[in-house]
Amino acid sequence: MEYTLGQIAELVEGRVVGDAGLLIAGIAKIEEAKEGEITFIARSKYAKFFEETKASAVIVGEDFPESEGKAIIRTRNPYHAFLKIIEAFYPEKPVERGIHETAVISEDAVLGKGVAVGPNAVIGRRCKVGDGTVIMPGVIVGDDVVIGPDCVIHARVSLREGVILGSRVTIHDGAVVGSDGFGFAPEEGKYYKIPQVGNVVIEDDVEIGANTTIDRATLGETRIKRGAKLDNLIQVGHNCTIGEDTVIAAQAGLSGSTDVGQRVRIGGQVGFAGHLKVGDDAAIGAQSGVSKTVRPGNYMFGYPAKPYREEFRIQGALRRLPELLKEVKELREKVRRLEEEKGKGC
Repeated sequence: MEYTLGQIAELVEGRVVGDAGLLIAGIAKIEEAKEGEITFIARSKYAKFFEETKASAVIVGEDFPESEGKAIIRTRNPYHAFLKIIEAFYPEKPVERGIHETAVISEDAVLGKGVAVGPNAVIGRRCKVGDGTVIMPGVIVGDDVVIGPDCVIHARVSLREGVILGSRVTIHDGAVVGSDGFGFAPEEGKYYKIPQVGNVVIEDDVEIGANTTIDRATLGETRIKRGAKLDNLIQVGHNCTIGEDTVIAAQAGLSGSTDVGQRVRIGGQVGFAGHLKVGDDAAIGAQSGVSKTVRPGNYMFGYPAKPYREEFRIQGALRRLPELLKEVKELREKVRRLEEEKGKGC
């Protein structure tokens, strides 16, 4: 498959600087690209690779410096433009619609038009599956689950009883949605399980990574709001709320009743204590431990998490600690000698 540079520019709403008729046969990372391929520079720190890359063309931002000898496409958002080009060179393979003969579907389940159900999938009683949804092999859909239109549920996903999915939700392999929340009441040295009778609601355009687990609410609901994106291996505790367009990287863990606002960015391996709130547009650096409420727009980092400037100052001081300890030891020795000399003088 080949496209001219002009065709690619039209696709990404960009502007060609160079030969618009140049043929492009593939895409690659800037360090690995070869002649006949196109790549991109989304951040200024990668600009150093521009002269080194063997790519025939590079997608850059509007403010990228003028250059000679290599064709470029200027666009407002190079990263998003590159996404569109990937889709053009690697179009999504059509899914075979229909119900596989080994699928087990309850008689009172309602399936919409154009639904695909793969081998060994199970759909429980009173379930509703929207038009165009794809259920891959080995998926388990519990009783009374509602799945909206155009969802993609990948292999071995488990949707427990009562879970509700909106439209265009994607859930990757091995994820579990609606497992019991971690609730036990102590009594005379023993722990007794608290019934988890709430549910999970996942709104439109949410994507959930492989082997992520989202617990049902003790009472009420655990809710993942529109457009949120969760990476692999994330734990979402019971009664949590994750706001619209929030993104969470792998191995993060949210204790019960954590309330995360809109457009929050959470790095990998961040841990949250329960019953706290993270304000809109906040950011949490990787491996941070969040023990208190985070105000809107704050960037927090560290363990326990602090405003990032404060934490960076602390980390800088810690790096100087061996040197400071040496200085203190030397000063103590000087003081000791001065005291000895003073004592002899008396």
